[in-house]
Amino acid sequence: MALSALLLLGFGGGLIGFLLSVLGAGGSILLLPLLVSGAALPTREAVPLSLLVVMLLALANLGPYVRRGQFALRPALILGIPALAGSWLGGSWVKAGLIPESVQLGVFSAAALVASWLLTRGQRSDQAPRPRPALLAIQGVLVGLLTGIAGVGGGFAIVPALVLLAGLPMQLASGTSLLLIAVNALVALGALGHWPAQSLPLMLPLLAGGAVGAVVGQRLAPHLSDRRLRQGFSILLIGSALMSGLEAWKRQPASERDELAQHVAPELLVSRGHSFVAQKP
Repeated sequence: MALSALLLLGFGGGLIGFLLSVLGAGGSILLLPLLVSGAALPTREAVPLSLLVVMLLALANLGPYVRRGQFALRPALILGIPALAGSWLGGSWVKAGLIPESVQLGVFSAAALVASWLLTRGQRSDQAPRPRPALLAIQGVLVGLLTGIAGVGGGFAIVPALVLLAGLPMQLASGTSLLLIAVNALVALGALGHWPAQSLPLMLPLLAGGAVGAVVGQRLAPHLSDRRLRQGFSILLIGSALMSGLEAWKRQPASERDELAQHVAPELLVSRGHSFVAQKP
């Protein structure tokens, strides 16, 4: 592997570890575009590798939140149990070939934009949101589907859901999100049913960088304001959505051209007088 690719993965892993330790989310938002666009992996390999790395980094960052008591069990269960069902369902759809690669990236991009808008919209109110358990459970199913389909831990949707629908402050939502990310990713990985064996060496720079980023983030997390965390997270969501949307747009025309060529090429040959089968007596 080229040195530039190793440095890119190491830097990306550091940023992912930092974001997971500070926000309790954001790792998969950067990791999936990094593996697909930066490392040029097909989505079939990038999705399980993304799930595996995010699961390990989420577990590594969970400890400090647990020690500080920044974990909400009841909202975690209300959102988490439906999310597990959604993760298994989404992963099963991908395994069966029902979700094309461009659709996977497009779903990820659209969800990131919606989550960013909801989180920014939530900042405008000075009052704490009123807990809405039913909506939180529905959001859990959607988060699980995103995890299984797009290979993300779901933190970018879990954190806004816990803030806006469960009424949790950002730090408490971040700690709760990390455990849900890890469990969600494990279930989706099992549903996908394949292991990215050829791509496993890419985990080394990602995890090494993630460890460094996590240490830095854990030192800064208690001193960052709720408002600044929301703003930074919202900007991150928009940037990642644009990256993934561009990649989906780039890959969609290629698949369409290939399919079109298979159906159109024989007719073009006949119309130009090159079909020797048709010209036989």
